[in-house]
Amino acid sequence: MEQASLFDESKYEPLAYRMRPRNLSEFVGQEHLIGNGKILKKMIESDNVSSMIFWGPPGVGKTTLARIIAHETKSDFINFSAVTSGIKEIKKVMEDADNNKRLGIKTILFVDEIHRFNKAQQDAFLPFVEKGAIVLIGATTENPSFEINNALLSRCRTFVLKELSVENILTLLKRAITDKRGFGKSKVEIAEDDLKFIATFASGDARSALTTLDMIITNSDIDKEGVIHVTRENIEECLTKKTLLYDKDGEEHYNIISALHKSMRNSDPDAAVYWLARMLEAGEEPLYIARRIVRFASEDIGLADTNALNVAVNVYQACHFIGMPECNVHLTEAVIYMSIAPKSNACDVAYMNACRDALNTIAEPVPLQIRNAPTKLMQNLNYGKGYKYAHDYEDKLTTMDCLPPSLIGKTYYQPTTQGNEIKFKQRLEQIKEWKKNHKNT
Repeated sequence: MEQASLFDESKYEPLAYRMRPRNLSEFVGQEHLIGNGKILKKMIESDNVSSMIFWGPPGVGKTTLARIIAHETKSDFINFSAVTSGIKEIKKVMEDADNNKRLGIKTILFVDEIHRFNKAQQDAFLPFVEKGAIVLIGATTENPSFEINNALLSRCRTFVLKELSVENILTLLKRAITDKRGFGKSKVEIAEDDLKFIATFASGDARSALTTLDMIITNSDIDKEGVIHVTRENIEECLTKKTLLYDKDGEEHYNIISALHKSMRNSDPDAAVYWLARMLEAGEEPLYIARRIVRFASEDIGLADTNALNVAVNVYQACHFIGMPECNVHLTEAVIYMSIAPKSNACDVAYMNACRDALNTIAEPVPLQIRNAPTKLMQNLNYGKGYKYAHDYEDKLTTMDCLPPSLIGKTYYQPTTQGNEIKFKQRLEQIKEWKKNHKNT
């Protein structure tokens, strides 16, 4: 828990902390929330702020915006960490805020990573939020629909903060070079293209961009006149491998695997390879991706290209044998093959339709003619009576019904005309025509 004055300045603090915006005019990004006439800005300007949840990726200004709201509404600001605090600490803070309210002092309680609180901890906020003892501002990188109790979520307004654009971050970097809180007291020479390179590398994360700039300038050469010269070589020496925005247990995990699946379904190999690279370079388990490709081979291609499943299973085995980073090429081969292959979801649709009937219709007994009859008793009960062994017939076909009586005539598999499936469609039509012609003979 932290309760301190806003915007402490110290040359020993990280650049990102020193350059934290102090008011709305300095805040960059989130124009859809704090632009002129936008809802959050109007709430702040009218001093009519209610409890809210800020949902967005790291480094987009969730904490900073909460501090600015407290500053603009002349409220006490309490920074509360969901990682280090329990119910005991929550209750103590709530009691202090309740007492302050009686003295006319407003309290904004900012809870970082609120999704890390369990249900009991989140419930501890409820009575104080309801009676207005505090304005709760929770910050989360996870989808609040899944991570925050419905009772608490229903009492808070959710605002989605977007990742910053390259232009947004470029503005922050230029300010850090000229502002006295940053490097304004020094003379820094850095090319516009190099600043844009740093901004792009940050992937929408202002904190990452400023931390990177701090490291680069600190490690650049200074000439006799005290000018700091930043070169592309300096930048490349300081930049390590980009940490991609990807939480293997969070929403972004499902967003990106969805993007991969839908790119393959849309026959877009370039997009598919890109999303594959995003997952692998962020540390995703290759066998997880391989399993999803195996599923895709039948769900979205099926009999239109029966080799797709062979490719998918072979690639899974290759990933199992070799592992990363070598198996990236095998996965690339698989996603390109799946993207280019003809598409059919007929197998998936067939199962889903059959599943619906299996769950929602009467569970009729198996027709006697297709039951096994291994014992004399079963034979006496007519198990297997009327069974026709297809191989005993010239065309290897019979007119025997295999569905329960109420479902006779039901069609689940409806082949498309894509790829090899047109052959299955033609064969199925021939079978149905034969059965129709021989039904009464």
